[in-house]
Amino acid sequence: MKYNWIPWFSQTGTEILDIIKAIEVSPKYIITNERPNSTRTINRELLETYGDRFIYLPNKPSISDYIEVIYLGEPSFNTLHGWLRVVPPEICTKVDFYNGHPGLITMYPELKGKDPQVRAFDKKYPIMGCVLHKVVPEVDAGEIILKNQFDSKNIEEERMWQLFRKSLLSLWVEFLTKSFELPQK
Repeated sequence: MKYNWIPWFSQTGTEILDIIKAIEVSPKYIITNERPNSTRTINRELLETYGDRFIYLPNKPSISDYIEVIYLGEPSFNTLHGWLRVVPPEICTKVDFYNGHPGLITMYPELKGKDPQVRAFDKKYPIMGCVLHKVVPEVDAGEIILKNQFDSKNIEEERMWQLFRKSLLSLWVEFLTKSFELPQK
């Protein structure tokens, strides 16, 4: 199956670079609402290697901004990697988007929304994890495609961040490998 993979991000884009290296598939475009000189720093390697594929949207994209980049000629496979915007219903009901969420909402529905990993850590949840889900109009409410969990009893904050990063990467690699019909490594 051939897709034009379009990852979207609002932060550093490091997860996208990690996925590219793991599955050895380059995105058609990379959508961001960050600027190379913003207060957040776009991953330099991602910018230097794939900067010619970047499409910069406004900080608060309009529906027409979404439409303009989604329909760039061929159907697209859209993935969200720290895209800190809610995809408008007019868009996510017509085009498939997939999101990685760092909160085990299958076990703890209250972790929907912003910064679930921080809330789980602060409340000392004994199990933490991530889900990959289809994007629907209600935030973090779409069909769960994959999930990953880990024991978080007595975990240090730095270790928690490492485990979330590793967990989300493994979910993306599994999902995209299957979706793009790539050989298993």
